[in-house]
Amino acid sequence: MNGEGSLTLEAGLQQSWDILLDPNVLQKCIMGCNKLTQVEENKYKAELAIGIAAVKGKYESTIEIADIENLKSYKLIVKGEGGPGNVEATGVIHLEHQDENHTLLSYTYEAEVGGKVAMVGQRMLSGVAKLIIQDFFKKFGKELKNIEKSA
Repeated sequence: MNGEGSLTLEAGLQQSWDILLDPNVLQKCIMGCNKLTQVEENKYKAELAIGIAAVKGKYESTIEIADIENLKSYKLIVKGEGGPGNVEATGVIHLEHQDENHTLLSYTYEAEVGGKVAMVGQRMLSGVAKLIIQDFFKKFGKELKNIEKSA
């Protein structure tokens, strides 16, 4: 399963980049993330509790940020296992300067699932993946605004 999308962030390039790499912001934005612990540079263990359809359950996950091109792009690698099955996903995030207060963020992702979750139709899983991604960016937009207000 794969997909892509883009959105305009209401922040400059540097601020958008810094916040995208902030583990506290990541924890707040990742759906169902109860705990995010750094295990090495750019690698985290996460405890996720997701409550959507057949994906519902608890997952022990690793989240890694790789292939970092400062202020341009990075790859996000997520591997998770839990009662409902397992998931391996890779997302590539690109940032592009628009103006002092706007940055274009575009992303692509690929995901593979196994276990009980894999028995659910691809259509349903694609819908769940889109929901999780949309939720992440909705929360991320709120975090950007909150940080801007407190600055």
